[in-house]
Amino acid sequence: MMKKTAGIHHITAIVGHPQENIDFYAGVLGLRMVKKTVNFDDPGTYHLYFGDEGGRPGTIITFFPWANAYPGRIGDGQVGVTSYVVPTGALSFWENRLEKFQVNYEKLERFGETYVVFSDPHGLSLELVERESGEQNNWTFDGITTDVAIKGFAGATLFSSEPMKTADLLENMGLQKVGEENDLIRYQSDGEIGNVIDIKRSHTGRGHMGVGTVHHIAWRAEDDDDQLDWQDYVDSLGFGVTAVRDRNYFNAIYFREHGEILFEIATDPPGFAVDESFETMGQELKLPPQYEQYREQLNRTLIPVEVRKLMK
Repeated sequence: MMKKTAGIHHITAIVGHPQENIDFYAGVLGLRMVKKTVNFDDPGTYHLYFGDEGGRPGTIITFFPWANAYPGRIGDGQVGVTSYVVPTGALSFWENRLEKFQVNYEKLERFGETYVVFSDPHGLSLELVERESGEQNNWTFDGITTDVAIKGFAGATLFSSEPMKTADLLENMGLQKVGEENDLIRYQSDGEIGNVIDIKRSHTGRGHMGVGTVHHIAWRAEDDDDQLDWQDYVDSLGFGVTAVRDRNYFNAIYFREHGEILFEIATDPPGFAVDESFETMGQELKLPPQYEQYREQLNRTLIPVEVRKLMK
């Protein structure tokens, strides 16, 4: 029996200096930093999470910031573009805000929608699009009000080394083909946000992991039982899938699809208030139990960072 995901749970990327990362995603884009922790597989590096006021699935972008690391190359085998959704009528606000922060952008039309396209300071490709769908984001910060705040992901554009095989997999994950335009095939899930996936049919050359590239895209599972069903299902499709890994704020399984993009399936619960209150999320360094004994050392070695207002 075919399974269906509601859409994107989170997207994880590699970036440069952590303060530059925070300044852009919190300071410019107005997302809430909902968690400051470490890479569970490399605890000498931060793992930073940004999303809406509650850090709900479908709103979360996460980062491994490596200061002075080598730049990557966006290409086949990666998420090429990460798309955010803003309320209807909000694009002009965002154009003005990007101009104030001297962020170059361009506008393009795709599938009847207008996109504002730009890059973050480390080269990650981003875009904004207006849609009615998705809950209002009640997080306000430094001139960004709820009527214009980013609601979460609109979706993503996948750069696959085997586009039609990736398309087949999306259909096997419950997404429906809803259109074709120029070089893109569009798929949509049943979720309210993070639900529109474009696959680029032409090749861009092999991507290389590094600063300014997406590490993986995660899809939503309802809970632990649903995730175990997904694990069996992915295995039945012929993909090598990992054991369940505890990421504190969700459980995760991983596999690499035929187009070489690393996919994760992550549980919606427990969420980011599991180890601190909703009101204080993101303010303190949170560590998993296995690294708590190294807190003092990590506080000395990790680069000091803060969320700060940038508007003058």
